[in-house]
Amino acid sequence: MKQLQVFIISDSVGETGEQVAKAVVTQFRPNYEDAVIRRFPYTRTEEGLRKIVHFASLKGALVIFTLVHANMRLLATQLCEAQGVTAVDVLGPVIDAMDIVVDEAPLEKPGILHQLDDDYFKKIEAIEFAVKYDDGRDPRGLLQADIVLIGVSRTSKTPLSQYLAHQRYKVANVPLVPEVEPPKELFEIDPAKCVGLVISPEKLNYIRQERLMALGLNNDAMYAKHSRIEQELAFFEKITARIGCHVIDVTNKAVEETANRIIRHLQTIKRT
Repeated sequence: MKQLQVFIISDSVGETGEQVAKAVVTQFRPNYEDAVIRRFPYTRTEEGLRKIVHFASLKGALVIFTLVHANMRLLATQLCEAQGVTAVDVLGPVIDAMDIVVDEAPLEKPGILHQLDDDYFKKIEAIEFAVKYDDGRDPRGLLQADIVLIGVSRTSKTPLSQYLAHQRYKVANVPLVPEVEPPKELFEIDPAKCVGLVISPEKLNYIRQERLMALGLNNDAMYAKHSRIEQELAFFEKITARIGCHVIDVTNKAVEETANRIIRHLQTIKRT
C-alpha cells in the first residue's frame, strides 16, 4: 500500500485545508493507515512557499493550499507545476466566483475567520479551565465552575468536561471513591450546577474490564469486580443525595447526548 502524504499550506492556521484533506484521505485510508497530513501554517513569504513546495516534491506529497493572496496562490500553482507536484487550490476558485457575484475585490487578509474575538477567548478559557480542574485536581475550581460533574471512575467525566468546554461552559469534575472524602467545596456550591453521572453496574464492569486489558493488566482486578462497583455506586448515591443534585444515567449514551441533557437541565433551571 502506497503511503499518502498531504501538505497543507496556509497563510493562517490551516484548519480549513486540513479538514478537506481528512475528508478526502478517509476515502482512501479510512483509518489513516499509511497516511501523513502535515500543516504548514502562516506561510506568507515567497521564500517559505518555495521551501515547502520543494520539500513536497521530495516527499511525493499532494499539496492543498488555502492562501487568500492572489499572487501567493499564483506562485504556489506555478511552483507546483514546475516541480511536478500535484496541487489543489481550495480557496482560489471560490474567491474568484464570489468576486464575480458581488463585484467587489476581496480583502486578502489572512486569518479573519479565526479573529480573536470575545467568543473565541471564552472558548479557550473554558477549555483551559476544564484541563486545570479535571479529575478533582484542585477543589477551588468547583466554586468557579459553571458545571460540576461527579461520578465514579469511567463515567465519561473528562470527555464530557471537554465537550461542554467547547460550548463555552467552565466545567470541573470530581471522581467519587468510597475511601476518599469528597472535597468540602462540593457541598458549598449551588446544587443546581452539580450533575451526577450514574451508570449500570453491568456496563461499568464491561468498560473497566476493557480498560484493564487495554493497559495490559488482568481484567479480574478488584477495580472491575461487581462487588467493588456496587460499593462505589452506593457511595455515589449517598453523596448525590447529600448534595441534592441532578443525576443523569449515562449507560449506553454518547457524550454528545449526555452533554445536551446537561445543557437543557441548566437552561430549565435558569427559566424557573
